[in-house]
Amino acid sequence: MAKDLKGLSVAATAILAVGRLLVNGELCAAATSSRRCNMTQQGLLACLPAITGMAPAMPSAQCCFALANTNLSCLCACKNSPLLSYLHIDPKLAMQLPAICWLLMPKQCK
Repeated sequence: MAKDLKGLSVAATAILAVGRLLVNGELCAAATSSRRCNMTQQGLLACLPAITGMAPAMPSAQCCFALANTNLSCLCACKNSPLLSYLHIDPKLAMQLPAICWLLMPKQCK
């Protein structure tokens, strides 16, 4: 059982590390001219239930607040990143979040 918990801890740490790189724009630097996306780890974690899984949840208020304070153009540049599948993020669901949260999607993202 301790082995399972250790494995889960390592996996969670890896996902957070890759997620942090992704949301800070570091993995999409070429597409975004080194801009930062300004999504916090807490914001990403709040949004994960709405952009992962077979039956995603509606985004929480915390997710929408985080998204409202994020550079959507920067995140849009990451929508085709192969790392999204590593994080089990569905890009189609992620692209729907702004509209669900009553935010305008940048024109270049559509």
